[in-house]
Amino acid sequence: MKRGRLPLTALRSFEVAGRLESFTHAAEELFISQAAVSRQIRELEHLLGEPLFERRHRSVALTASGRTLLSVLTSSFDRIDECLEDIRGTSRSTDLKISVEPSFAACWLVPRLPEFRRLHPDIEVLLDADSRLVEFRTGQAQLAIRHSATVTAWPRTESRHLLDVRMLPVIASDLLERGPPISSPRDIFAYGLLHEENRDAWSRWFEAAGIAMPETARGPVYADDGLVLQAALRGQGVALMDAAFAEEEIRAGRLRQLFDLTVPNGAYWLVARNFDRLAPPAADFARWVLQSNQERL
Repeated sequence: MKRGRLPLTALRSFEVAGRLESFTHAAEELFISQAAVSRQIRELEHLLGEPLFERRHRSVALTASGRTLLSVLTSSFDRIDECLEDIRGTSRSTDLKISVEPSFAACWLVPRLPEFRRLHPDIEVLLDADSRLVEFRTGQAQLAIRHSATVTAWPRTESRHLLDVRMLPVIASDLLERGPPISSPRDIFAYGLLHEENRDAWSRWFEAAGIAMPETARGPVYADDGLVLQAALRGQGVALMDAAFAEEEIRAGRLRQLFDLTVPNGAYWLVARNFDRLAPPAADFARWVLQSNQERL
């Protein structure tokens, strides 16, 4: 097919729909109707004489041909995007947008940001507290910090290990002082448990301690570690916290670590599209945050 006859609009719609595996989400990203996305992709399939999607009930999936075309298009559009940013000079901007897991932002990054601002007063940091992995396209974040229990890399990105998560039991100091003493893991049940997302982490901790968590030891479930931390500080129960998030409160005496026993819960990763092509402000932040964690260790 001659370059002048390439169906660029249809190819763009297909790339977004294939990347998101959704015509609806593609329409939202492109600011057009879902019907327009569907029509353009059908026209492209008719032109190629080959289906690019399997249409299922309320979902779509790429065919083998669709996956082949998507890999080429995504790489090509990414390179075009990078080239346009270089020409526009956006890489020299002092604004730095970072997408960060909400609990990591509140409990780990925000307390340390004054040090980064002291070292780089010319860089304006914009924090987007969101757990969804960004695509690192124009107008989006240049860096992301993500947690995963198992994943160490994400499609079309690079990742660098930031810190391992070790969960430990903590309690508000004033709550412990006015309540019964805790000398064994079973004594924790007298205070009630605070959970993040589900009750699995506490179950694993008690299993590692050699006892079973009874059904009666339930307690409230919070959406993230930041909320669990606030509940623990207000004396609402015993929390199983990421050691990195609790260390400042333990050092200040507001929380007390009950036992040395910890359980692993994945790791946090610094993520970028390409670390070698980061704009100077993003490269400065990446070096700083990775070094800050090494110094903490």
